[in-house]
This record gives sequence, structure tokens and C-alpha cells, in this order.
Amino acid sequence: MAAAKSTSLAMVCGDDDFAVKQRARQIFQEWSTELGGIDHETVEATVSNGGEALNVIGKLREALQTLPFFGGGKVVWLRDCNFLGEDRTASSAAVTETLAELAEELKNFSWQNVRLLISAGKVDKRKVFYKTLDKLGTTEVFSAWSPEDKDWADRAESAARDALNKRQKNISEPALAELIGRAGANARHLENEIEKLCVFIGERNKIELADITAICSHNKTAKAFALGDALGDRDLLRLLKRLDEELWETKFDKDKSEIGLLYGLIGKVRAMLLLKEMLREGWLKETRDYNAFKNQLERVPTDKLPADRKFNPLAINPYVLYKALPQVKKYTSPELVQAMDILLRCNQRLVSSGLDETLVLQQALVQIVTPTTIAA
Repeated sequence: MAAAKSTSLAMVCGDDDFAVKQRARQIFQEWSTELGGIDHETVEATVSNGGEALNVIGKLREALQTLPFFGGGKVVWLRDCNFLGEDRTASSAAVTETLAELAEELKNFSWQNVRLLISAGKVDKRKVFYKTLDKLGTTEVFSAWSPEDKDWADRAESAARDALNKRQKNISEPALAELIGRAGANARHLENEIEKLCVFIGERNKIELADITAICSHNKTAKAFALGDALGDRDLLRLLKRLDEELWETKFDKDKSEIGLLYGLIGKVRAMLLLKEMLREGWLKETRDYNAFKNQLERVPTDKLPADRKFNPLAINPYVLYKALPQVKKYTSPELVQAMDILLRCNQRLVSSGLDETLVLQQALVQIVTPTTIAA
């Protein structure tokens, strides 16, 4: 059983679609090369209803029972399976029962000349089929990066370095920070941008900040950073352009709203204000190295910080603080306090008045970015 667990049965799953497909393709190629032959079989497993799911399971059974025509070994790949989760198709009685039967068959299956690879999206780990595969073989779960995760920037940075190392390329620290900021918490977009960069720089070995600004785009999840960065950089033209782009997207994306954009800007100013205080206290120093910045954060005396997470800078994603580090010197502390007041009044106007939302937001941002006579 130990040999089967390590060499004959594998499941790769999770909501990180890009990582799942990449890893499953790698396993399939490794197994195919190791076993040799040309009898390897792929069963497409993306379905839209229970009947199609049962048909796929039938094809899988047939593939497992069909011996290689030319002898040797055989790899069967159940690819992009979407009926192992919690949706209606996966929860139907017929599919659940048939998967349980398949699980029993796999327990007694002879793996001498056959290997089974299953790639899937998010799976229900409570079900018999997953528990059986996890016991019999190896399971690898890839979770998608989320801006809400404190370590998403670390994971993205590590993935970027690995991808560049494979291509025998290097990247400067400022360029890496900008690349992560533009790609956001999206592994597929990051990989695409790295591919573009490597083609762009040609034979040159090192990627610099100018290369990022010249060729890399902001992904959907990173545009909120772009809006906040324009505010932090005190760049009015870029800020208004980004605002127009975001407001346009609110017309087509039900998950976006003017209030949501405002709350993002409030979070940005709050982060800058708290960061400015940390610099004033001497807990942090300016650095362009993200890892060095995180090391500084770990040394901040937690006993001197407020218990309320809303006012505790260590509760903020460290990458957000890092991006704001060079921006805080563009504002005085009183200006940042005033900016918070402007945004809070903007919130009241958006909620209680019938004024045009675009105009209200534009006026608030112009007030914030335009230099004032407030003393530092």
C-alpha cells in the first residue's frame, strides 16, 4: 500500500486553478516519461450535470480496466474534474453513490501497470471519495492567493523568483515589489507578466523597475492598489485616471461600488498615518527590500500598540505598509489627519445626498492631493 500511495495514485486539487493545472501537467509528464509507451489516456471531467458526471466516471472505469495495447505501463488522467465539490452536481445522490462505489474499487485495484492522476477544483474533503484517495495515494491542495491573506505577497514573491530562476533571469528588489503590486494576488497573471518581461528584455539578464513600468499591466485585483498608490504618490492626474477606470468598472462588476472604492482609500490613508507614526517612533526605517521591511515589523514592540485592530498597524497586510513606506514622506501628519476627515465627510455625502458619486469622489481626492498650508 505504501508504494501505491507514493507512485500510483495522485490527486491535485484546490481553488488555485493555475497552480493545479501546472502541477497536474507536471506529474502527468513525469509519469508518462517514467512508464514510457503511448497508451496514456486523458479523460476530460468538466461536466454540467449529473448525467454527464456519471458518463465521465464510466469512461474512467473503462480507461483503468483497459490494459496498454503495446504492453508496459499506462497513465490515466481524470482532468479538470468539477464534480467533487459541494455544488448541485456533486451533491446528487447518483453521483455521490457512484463515486463511493468507485472508491471501493480503487481500494482493491491492482496498480502494477496503471497510475491514476486526478486534477480538480475545490473538493469536499468530508466525502468518502476524497478520504479514500487521501488514504490510498497522495493529495496536493493548492489554495488561491487572496489579498486578505497576510502572506499572499510572500507567496507571490517566492513564485516570481522561482519562475525567473527557471528562465535564468534576475530581478532588482524595486522591480520585484512593483511586479507583485501590479500582478496582485493572482498566480496566473503573475506568470503571464513574467513571460512578457523575459521576452521584453531579450538576452539581458536582469529585470529593472523601468522594465516593469514599460510592459506590465495591472490585474483586476491589483487595480485597487493602483488607485491607493496614486493617492499615496500624490499624483493627481494618475489618481483621477485610476478613479475613472474604477468607476467605469462599477457599472459592470456587481462586486464593486463607489462606497467600496472609498473604503479602500480610507484604508490606504489610515495605513499611511499609522506608518508615519511608526517611523517617527524610530521603529521602522526606510528600505527598498521587502524582506528587510518585514524583519523590522517583527521587531516592533507590540506592547506599545493599541489592542483595537482598526488602529493597530501590525493588523494591516505587511505588503500594504511596504508599498506605503516611500509615500508617507509626501504628506505631513496633519495632512493625513485632514485626509481622513475629508474621506469621512465624503462617505456621509455619498450615503445621504443625491449628488453625483463621481463628482463627490473627485472633489475629495483633489482636496487631499492638492498641497495645503497646514503646518507639519
